[in-house]
This record gives sequence, structure tokens and C-alpha cells, in this order.
Amino acid sequence: MADKKIIAVLGATGAQGGGLVRAIMEDPDGGFTARALTRNPESDKARELAALGAEVVAVDVDDPQSLKAAFEGAYGAFCVTFFWEHFSPEKELAQVRSMAEAARSNDLKHVIWSTLEDTRKWVPLSDSRMPTLQGNYKVPHFDAKGEANALFTEAGVPTTFLQTSFYWDNLIHFGMGPRADEDGNLGFALPMGDKKLPGIAAEDIGRCAYGIFKAGDEYVGRTVGIAGEHLTGAEMATVLSEAYGKPVAYIPVPFDVGRPGEHVPVQARLRGLFHRSAESRDFALSEPAASDVRHVACRERGSHPATVGRFGAASTLGSGKRRPWRTLRWGRLSWPVHARVLHVLCKRESRPVAERVPIPSIGIILV
Repeated sequence: MADKKIIAVLGATGAQGGGLVRAIMEDPDGGFTARALTRNPESDKARELAALGAEVVAVDVDDPQSLKAAFEGAYGAFCVTFFWEHFSPEKELAQVRSMAEAARSNDLKHVIWSTLEDTRKWVPLSDSRMPTLQGNYKVPHFDAKGEANALFTEAGVPTTFLQTSFYWDNLIHFGMGPRADEDGNLGFALPMGDKKLPGIAAEDIGRCAYGIFKAGDEYVGRTVGIAGEHLTGAEMATVLSEAYGKPVAYIPVPFDVGRPGEHVPVQARLRGLFHRSAESRDFALSEPAASDVRHVACRERGSHPATVGRFGAASTLGSGKRRPWRTLRWGRLSWPVHARVLHVLCKRESRPVAERVPIPSIGIILV
């Protein structure tokens, strides 16, 4: 381990960070090792990472000194925040400020900041089509992350800004999946009209991050957007129908139907997210925000066992054989139909590509 570069991974027991730790530890010849940072090193998830060989370290993201100690001796860091724990953009910004300072004081060579777009650049606070929440935000869990980008730049930290996209996993874990009506017909509703939504299996975000670390300084100072595919609601319904083995209808709910007030924080924030989809030609990462944005898609490669993502059921091993979805590691998923949803959503091929970047363990495709 002494000759390997240490990547300090915040949120290591979460969806994104956990995917990165697993990608690193499943590639013993990759030149990196993972330091899994978590509030509770004794949790079951932390113990699972330790069993893979990761160094598990306790950290308090609200304590600047704890962050500095956690980053000590590391080559790089993966930084991510969890807005849904506290619903406070100000707290999120304070946490990121401490992360940037910890990275600067430890002279880290490469930080990946898991960010989102600041929607106020497209929908200013004066635009009444979307309500202003908490006094200064349109979509708080997007806007605060986008605003925080500057904190890394101002600190002089070599940073890649990784713009993530909608988790396909939300159709299982977040209550956004199909529901049966009184006649047993399945349907799911989203207020995004016929626009496209970029989505990705959460596990693959970590694998993309690992590919960026392995690319050295190629992506330092750049913004990279990732998605497995851009789908309309109708296209999602087609895939879900295949997964469930019965028809699933997409119901394009008008944006203003059941419009919640600010006293319903989760609904209001999610409504803002999908409003951006309904009001634009395509959602978020479908259009570049700046000239240096590369739109990339995670695509499993058949050259290394580590290319098989947790939800990549159509991935191939070196033998070229497909693994039945039942043999994959489904983590805490217990319902076979849920596993099939991810299986079908994540096996779909990416869009035609103009250039492929041969990054070991994952493929990042520039489109």
C-alpha cells in the first residue's frame, strides 16, 4: 500500500462514495488505494469496505480539523455532500468550504467535487415560473452545490467538477417508481412533459470518478457531466414495462397540478428539479453550460472484471459471457422486480460516440 496513491473518499458508505471505494479496491493493479471516510466506522457498510481492504477513518464533515486530519497524506479526495440530511444550503456551503480548505492545507494533487448545476443561471430569482425557496434558491440542492464550485477554485485546489445526474435507483428507493391503481394498472408520474432526463446508476458515478482519477491531470480544472442515458418519460415507461413484465404507463403531470408550497420541502425541491426539464428542450446536462463541459456516459468495458458495476447486468467479463441478473451483487435490494428495473435501465447502450477514452476499469465516452 505504501507505493499506492491514497484517495480519501467522503461519503464512503453512501451511493457515490461507496461506488468509488469499490472501484478502487477491485482494481489492485490500478495504483490507488481508498481511505473510506465515514461518520461511523463501525457501521455494517463501513465494515464491508474494510473487508475489501479499504482504510476506514472516522470524519466529521462539520469539523474543519477533522477533515484536515482525514486528508493528511492523501494524493486526492472525492468530495460529496448530502443535502437531504439537513435541507440547508448554508450548511452545505460551510461543509464544502471546510473540504476545500482541508484539501488546500494538505496540498492534494487532485480533488473531484461531486456537484450539480446552479439553476439560477437559467432561472433567475426574479423568474416567477419557479418559486424562490429559502429566500435565495430555485432548486436548493442543485444551487448550493453549483455555488460551491467557486470555493475550490478560490482555494487554488486542483479540482474536477463532476456534474452528476438523476439516479435510476430513485425509481426503487425514493418512491418515484410505478404504482398500481385500483385496477392493478401500473403507472408513474413525473412533471417533465416529453423532455429528456439524464440518468445513471449511482454505483457508476463512483466508477466514473475512478476513471477520472486514473486519467491524471487531464480533467483538472474542467467540468465533466455524466449520464448513462437521456430518456423521456415514455422511454422510461418502455424500459420499466420490460423490467416488470407488464405494461407501465407514463403520466406526464402538468407542472402546476398539486403545486406544493415551501412548507413541503422535499416536494418543492423535486418539483423545481423537474420543472427545469419541462421548461427546457432537454434537462440539465443535455446542453453545455460552458465550453469546457464534456458530456460523458459510463459504459461497461469487457476487459476487466471491475468493469461490471453493481447494477451493470449487461456488462461482460473477459470471457464475453453475460451474467444473469440474479447472480449480481444487489446490495440491500430484496425484491427481484426491483433488481430487474435496474438491470434493464442500466444495460441499455449509450448514445453513438465520437471518441472513446480508454480509461481502465470504466469507459468514459465523450459524445
